[in-house]
Amino acid sequence: MSAKNNSSDLPAIEFIDVVKSFGERAKRHTVLHGISFSVPRGKTTVIAGGSGQGKSVTLKLVLGLLRADSGQVLVDGQDVSRLRRKALRRLRTRFGVLFQGSALFDSLTVYENVALPIRERTRYSEEEIRERVLSTLAQLELTGHEEKFPAQLSGGMKKRVGLARALQLNPEIVLFDEPTTGLDPVMTQEIYQLFERMQKEHGYTAVIVSHDIPKVFDLADQIILLNKGEVDVFTSVEQIKDSQKPYIREFAEMTMGSLFKAEKIGC
Repeated sequence: MSAKNNSSDLPAIEFIDVVKSFGERAKRHTVLHGISFSVPRGKTTVIAGGSGQGKSVTLKLVLGLLRADSGQVLVDGQDVSRLRRKALRRLRTRFGVLFQGSALFDSLTVYENVALPIRERTRYSEEEIRERVLSTLAQLELTGHEEKFPAQLSGGMKKRVGLARALQLNPEIVLFDEPTTGLDPVMTQEIYQLFERMQKEHGYTAVIVSHDIPKVFDLADQIILLNKGEVDVFTSVEQIKDSQKPYIREFAEMTMGSLFKAEKIGC
């Protein structure tokens, strides 16, 4: 199972002068102030920033769950905000999403949770569905857990099941919203290693929203830092540490701790 090929040179996702606000006019709070960035195809982009800086809002804009006040949110060159309902549904089939809490249905078994998107979006036979689901569960080391319910699973196993479900329609882009919330450090590291392996095997574009800094940076080909509605884009952790912008240096010192301080001492 592999991601669909697209020979286009366009970025997988592109934000152009995107503004997003919430609240009534008199008390309007602007989360994104005309931000622009692009997400390269087939790579892993991490979106970082403090609480309330608009990380999850960016994912909702990409999926068309929210619409920008102005600017463009492009997926393969298509402006998401201009798509009609049918076209938007069709676009969403190209995405896989791993939600913060895995969003598994408690009343469904592991097998049924993973099979759900295939049943809803395809006309595969039950035999074909079973083959696809069992193959993905094997890839994610979940063989033997097919008949368990979410309440019987550990936090790490729930993440694996959520990822298995997200991959069932061979997505071109997989969005991860705080994927390691609630996991201990050892399990977090295992899940990150799993994400890295699956992205390389399937070749999809990965976008990870996370507060788990600096660990999540190990996965990143690109880092997008959101702060007070503004955006900065980096291709390495070193660029963050070398930035002369006060708020980025403050962010680096708060989130990267001794690693950032050691760099300053060594300079």
